[in-house]
Amino acid sequence: MNKKILNAGALSLGNLRARPVRTACLVVVAAVLSFTLFGGAVLALNLRQGLAAITKRFGADLMVVPAGSSKKAQAILLRGSLNYFYFDADVVDKVARTEGIACASPQFFLTSLAEDCCDAMVQLIAYDPRTDFVIQPWISEKYSRSVEDGQVVVGSRITVRGDDTIRLLGNFYPVAARLSRSASGLDTSIFMTMNTMRLMIGRARAEGYGFLDEQEKELRRGAVSVVLAKAGPPASAARLALAIDQEIDGVDVVVSESIFSSIAAALGGLARYIRVFSAALWALSLIVLAAVFSGSIHERKKEFAVLRILGATRGKLAGIVLGESSLACIAGGVLGIFLASLVIFPFSTLISERLELPYLDAPLPTIVLFALGSLALAVLAGSLASLYSALRISGAETYFTMREGE
Repeated sequence: MNKKILNAGALSLGNLRARPVRTACLVVVAAVLSFTLFGGAVLALNLRQGLAAITKRFGADLMVVPAGSSKKAQAILLRGSLNYFYFDADVVDKVARTEGIACASPQFFLTSLAEDCCDAMVQLIAYDPRTDFVIQPWISEKYSRSVEDGQVVVGSRITVRGDDTIRLLGNFYPVAARLSRSASGLDTSIFMTMNTMRLMIGRARAEGYGFLDEQEKELRRGAVSVVLAKAGPPASAARLALAIDQEIDGVDVVVSESIFSSIAAALGGLARYIRVFSAALWALSLIVLAAVFSGSIHERKKEFAVLRILGATRGKLAGIVLGESSLACIAGGVLGIFLASLVIFPFSTLISERLELPYLDAPLPTIVLFALGSLALAVLAGSLASLYSALRISGAETYFTMREGE
């Protein structure tokens, strides 16, 4: 007859299978804990990476826009909102001549349609290649040559046709490059030179798109939508913004540092909430798991007494209890991490839109480390919760335990 050696691991697994309701309770508690720990950690990291990416990518210290358009401009930058507004081109020279400004460059905004004329409804942004210091360095990361007139560059979330073209306002335009992620609304925008914008509007007007009458007039007279400016050292962006606001009529000046600092403040508050909630949930899980194990051990005292009679040592009894908690928490931890992954990764775009904050997915090695850390914390909670019960049952006297209830 074959002999089967029952070690602590085998006994722990058998006990979990024999009590499915109790095991399910342990797994659910561990799953909720790991779901929160892993999901919260990844969410906070992705938001921090998004803020770092947009801060690095934007490159301008100031945005000068028509009076009353500052919120619209920020919405285009942060959320990819569709809008356009214009002011006279002489603002570019006035901003560039302001003492302390190192460089200034204009951009022209236009919104496409989501009808038969276009592949998508997106923000179209034209830049001046002679003065631009924001878009072209970004393009150079993916495209080593200059973007020619008639070509466009798309954000990372823009879908391109199989032949590397995109249909805009009734015509097809070759896509020179797809930009890297910036965790901003610019990922859903399309960029081109000012000459390409003129070409696009001219073609669209020739095909009868009358809604572009205003935009064509504005572009012909040299109007622009925004002037991006960079402060030269040691000038203060805030002081330059005040000077421009006082010297130039009909403009609003947005300091990029103030945008990013407000985002950082919101992100810091959210991160603190996640940490506090995770810590509170970990403590609550510890209490719940301890209660479950305490009740279970009380019901199984005679079972453990029989194991002692059969030769199990006190250490083996403690190992069985700790093994049950570890196995249940490992199963629950893996389940929670899996469910959190199903929520966070496929819906990252939706999460970013709902939070209205920059959001950039963390690299895979970091995700794996967070998953292992969350699993370890879930197992630690289970081990600590069962430790008292393990010590109590291993220290019980077998004779008195067997005589209880007689």
